[in-house]
Parts: sequence; structure tokens; C-alpha cells
Amino acid sequence: MSESFRTSDDYAEEAHQLYIAGRYDAALSLLREALDLFPLSPELHVGMGYARLAREEYAWALRSFREATGLEPDQEDALAGLGETLIKLGQRADGLACFERIRQLGYGDDHDLMLQVGRALFREGLLDHARRQFESVVERHPDSSEAAACLGYAAHRLGDDAGALLWLRQAIDLNPDDVEAHIYLGNLLYDRGEYNDALYHFGRTVPGDHIEELAIWRLIELRKSIYRLGEDDPELRPWTARLRDLARRVSADDRLLAEIEGTMGGAYRDPRQLDFFGTALTELQGMKKRAGEMHGVALANGATYAGTWDDIVLQMKQDDRDWAGRSVADYMAWVARDRRRKTGVRVPTTDAESFLRGIAAAGMLRIMG
Repeated sequence: MSESFRTSDDYAEEAHQLYIAGRYDAALSLLREALDLFPLSPELHVGMGYARLAREEYAWALRSFREATGLEPDQEDALAGLGETLIKLGQRADGLACFERIRQLGYGDDHDLMLQVGRALFREGLLDHARRQFESVVERHPDSSEAAACLGYAAHRLGDDAGALLWLRQAIDLNPDDVEAHIYLGNLLYDRGEYNDALYHFGRTVPGDHIEELAIWRLIELRKSIYRLGEDDPELRPWTARLRDLARRVSADDRLLAEIEGTMGGAYRDPRQLDFFGTALTELQGMKKRAGEMHGVALANGATYAGTWDDIVLQMKQDDRDWAGRSVADYMAWVARDRRRKTGVRVPTTDAESFLRGIAAAGMLRIMG
């Protein structure tokens, strides 16, 4: 189409495609150009708001969404973005009021929009609100695997494992190819000690489906234990290769974070102040989470381990000849019993962090960070 005949809708659609592709800088550049031509287009301001939100530029996002609602007060996408931004800025009541306004306008049946609202609530830790939102979507769209999965995630975060299992299985029944649900359910079953079922769900994925290491470590451990596979078994090689790939990515991301910190004079800055779904920085959101979870421990015998809490426990187990072929849960239970017998200290086994802090209190290791 000729540049001279491009409409505001044309610009908005092109910017949306750039946004979906993760090209937030390009989307912002295009939207600035479009707003010079069509300053009264609510859709263009909405697009600018979401691009700013993706870059974690919340004050600018707020301005763009307010511009959009000023031009069209009941624009549903603007209200959704405004609500999320207000909650991120600590104005929860006002943010929730935006979401309620969307429902009052009759958009409760809009599957994608209501899921977007639910996910925003989930990300901001408003789990009860998120669960009710997902329940509403499931009620209106009982064939939605996405809604069922989201309801399962919210239930688990709220401590309702029975509900989580129910809805994650429902999601998989509706969409057997939902790898995220398979991974989440596999981890949940593993934590419950249901190892065969966990391996089944991990086995419904391929290495490239995984962006975190934990499920891969667990899949490898279970296949070695259940199928008696050796360390270098051909069946495990694609999975160990994926682990190496993820480790390289984390290392590269750590270097980038160090460079970012260096540009700030070495002072700590809240990552939210940097220029969520976003640019070269915010696209590393998952990495920043992982980097923030890295820890180190030193055992009394001088051995040291580093990684996430789960990684450390797994490494400790694998280094113990008597437990290398057993499950992590069994290993933690044995160590906890041994420490209780020798020191009288009760060591929790509900999760890796509590376990490691418990054996640190029992004098078995020192936590270095």
C-alpha cells in the first residue's frame, strides 16, 4: 500500500505485528510516526501504551493509556492496559476498577481479553482475583484449554494442589499438545512423589519446549532411575545438550546484567526502572528471575555447589553414591531423618530452600548466598 494512503488502522496493525514479534523498539518508532499523523487515534495510543508497558516504562505507559481513555473512555483494550499499569504502580483499587468497568461494559464473554486481565492479576500477585477471573472464563468457555491451565496455575499458587491437578489435567484433555501444562503438571506430580506420572508428562515434551532447567533435570533423573539408563545413554543426549544450551544463555545474560550494572556506576537499580514482554533488557525477564535465584553452599567437607536451590539439592544427591539412583524426595527425607537423629534439628523437606536452610541450621553446610 502507498505510504500516502496508510490509515491509522494500518499503522496500528503493523505496530501490533511488530509487538507480537517482540520488536518493541520498532513498534515504538512506527507508533510515534503514526501519532504525528493521527494524534486523535485511540488505537495508536493503546499500542504505544502496550509497547511502553512491555519496556517496563510504566509512567509513559500510564500516560498513553490515559490519552486513549480520554479520547474513548470505554475502549476495552485501553482499560485493560490502564488497569494493569495502575496495579504495577501500586494503585490497586484504581486498577481493579478498570477491570470491573470492562465487565460492566459487557466484555465478560471476550475470551482473550478476560484471559489477559486474569494473567495481569496473576503476574501482580493478586491470586484470589486472578483465580476468580479464570473461573469466570472457564464458566463461559468450558472448551478453553488456556483458561483451564491458567486456573490450574492459580490454584497451585494458592496452595490448592487438588484444584491444580484437576484443572491442569482438564487443560491437557482439551489440548494434549499444551506443553506448558505438561511441564507444570509434571513438576507438580514430581513434588508429590508420583514419579511415573511425572515422567509421562515430561515425556510429552521435547528439549526445545523447555526454557527452564528444573524439569529437564527431573526428566533425566527419572529416566536414569526408572529405565536404568547410563549417564551417556543416547536417549539422554538431547536433554543434556539442552541443559548446556540453557546454561550458556544464562551465562550470557549474567554478562549483560553486569554490563547494565556497570552503566549505573555499580549502584543497584530496581529493574522496573530500566528502559514485560520487552526490549533487549526486558525480554530477559525470565533470565533475571533465574539470576536472582542463584545461590551457593559449602559443605563441611569442603565441597561447594552453586545454582538454584533445586539444582543444589540435585547435585548433592548425585554426588552421594548411595543415593545417585534414587529420587530427590527420598534423598531429602533420608538426610532429614539422619540430621534429626544426630542433632535433634528438624529439617523440612517440603521444598529445596527450606531443606537446605534446615541442614544449614543442623551444621551440615554453610549458605554463601
